[in-house]
Amino acid sequence: ETAKNTAPFRRKNSVDDRQTENLTTTLTNSLSSFSTILKRGGEEIRTISDGDNNNQDAQNSERSVQIDKILNKTSYDVNLHRSESLDWFNVLIAQIIEQFREEAVNKNNILTSLNNFFTNNFMTLPDYLDTIKVTELDIGNSFPIFSNCRIEKEKQQLEAKIDIDLKDRLALGVETKLLLNYPKKGFASLPISLTVAVVKFHGSLTVSLTRADEFIHPPEDESTTHVKKEVQGKDGNGYFLIFSFSPEYVLEFETSSLIGARSKLENIPKIASLIEYQIKKWFVERCVEPRFQFVKLP
Repeated sequence: ETAKNTAPFRRKNSVDDRQTENLTTTLTNSLSSFSTILKRGGEEIRTISDGDNNNQDAQNSERSVQIDKILNKTSYDVNLHRSESLDWFNVLIAQIIEQFREEAVNKNNILTSLNNFFTNNFMTLPDYLDTIKVTELDIGNSFPIFSNCRIEKEKQQLEAKIDIDLKDRLALGVETKLLLNYPKKGFASLPISLTVAVVKFHGSLTVSLTRADEFIHPPEDESTTHVKKEVQGKDGNGYFLIFSFSPEYVLEFETSSLIGARSKLENIPKIASLIEYQIKKWFVERCVEPRFQFVKLP
């Protein structure tokens, strides 16, 4: 009886194997014919065999040849080429930022989004905090300046390193109440007003274009596992724009605080240092080398 139950599955698998083999043969023949039709610079495209595709040394060699060809055909010598000012890029970025600022003023979209964010996340706030209201939003009036751009060859990829300078005032001010829930809930409240402004930033930005398998390496830890899941969910076979900042950066703040209604405590240094520490921690854990951010390219 057992043999009768298993026999149909065996025959079915056998048929599926033959169908898979025929399909593989058909695809192989199709790719072979495409390679004679699709050309690059008048030459037939050399396809990479499965053996080379699984060989890390072969992949590195192929990648190195591609990089050398790009540098040769663009006449860029990474050792002798002078750094670029990026003046044209600064003008382009300034126009984009100015457009965002005009929309923020005319449509009030940024302020509306912030208020909606605080309103929608009210239930996730601790019990000792009241609703958060935005009291100030400074979108600045200057523009970041990109300069000293140079291309460097690191291992099997090309990296663009760019210096960034920003002197402006980008501020967010909020007010809320610290709720005292003892001896009963809402027994008393303490008004709190905070304003945090970024007034200066200087750093070196690294930008590179790479494949997913080139920036996720075994063995895996918690951070790489999280990134790998995101990449796999976005088609890990594509290309990604990777960017990060060097650890030698400068980030300066102006922080003001006001606590209390009648007896007020103003600009407490401990509160300012705590807020600045949390913001820098958030920045380091996401964007400062060896950590990075990535954008999937279409």
